[in-house]
Amino acid sequence: MGKAVRYISENGGVVMTCADTTDIVYRAERIHQTSAVVTAALGRLLTAASLMGLSLKNEDCSLTLRINGKGPAGSVIAVSDHLGNVRGYVENPIVEIPLNQYGKLDVGGAVGKDGLLNVIRDMGMKEPYSGQIPIVSGEIAEDIAAYFAQSEQIPTVCGLGVLVNTDLTVLCAGGYILQLLPGATEEEISRLEQNINGIPSVTQMLSDHMTPEDICQRVMDGFAPQLLDEFPVEYRCSCSRARVEKALLSMGRAELQDMIDSPEKTEVKCHFCNKNYRFSKDELKQLLNR
Repeated sequence: MGKAVRYISENGGVVMTCADTTDIVYRAERIHQTSAVVTAALGRLLTAASLMGLSLKNEDCSLTLRINGKGPAGSVIAVSDHLGNVRGYVENPIVEIPLNQYGKLDVGGAVGKDGLLNVIRDMGMKEPYSGQIPIVSGEIAEDIAAYFAQSEQIPTVCGLGVLVNTDLTVLCAGGYILQLLPGATEEEISRLEQNINGIPSVTQMLSDHMTPEDICQRVMDGFAPQLLDEFPVEYRCSCSRARVEKALLSMGRAELQDMIDSPEKTEVKCHFCNKNYRFSKDELKQLLNR
């Protein structure tokens, strides 16, 4: 199981959330059987969703990130609950493209840059809050930081990373979101910039066995960071037979009748966990008669 922590500076001007999501991304790769670059793309988006989901207020809330830059991976989607538990889906799980100019997995090439990053917060109200920005790089972290700066006017630094083994399993994954709160001074901003410029990549720090607490202490050095809270986080799908039945009912009586009359078996597959739900003709008739 992964772990997320949230820290705040002693004077309350800086807040940072950091997570080790290795187990989450490993589970996602097992479910979706993704190629290396798609594992990295989906893993980064899952990590970002988990970090952002922790800002939700109650259990009825959810956060959805969707990015599609018209690259070969197609749409990449991640959904988080208020405790940072996530599930995700990618339209095209197998993408094989060359490494980028730095010899790294070309996440931006897989995602593409001609499209939008959508952020949807369902707060349990009548309508969810939705924001979107043009994709900056397709590398995910830059796009998340740009979203906060443009849509929410919050100065943000985001670091995300996924390291994939040669056998396509996940060696490590994680990330952080660092934000300046109102009242942060120029001196504090300058110190943070120095700290961030001096740290290794997320995957390097995790490979060096640094914990989320260690990473927060390193990034917030000089700010006397105080632990606010910590959470176990995991890949968790919320699908159930009852939810699938509700979805079938929402299709309308005519559509249900067509399924009953069809010689084909009715099977509904969850995109997030690949679980199949099968319905007999009698079960469909019972739904129709509700």
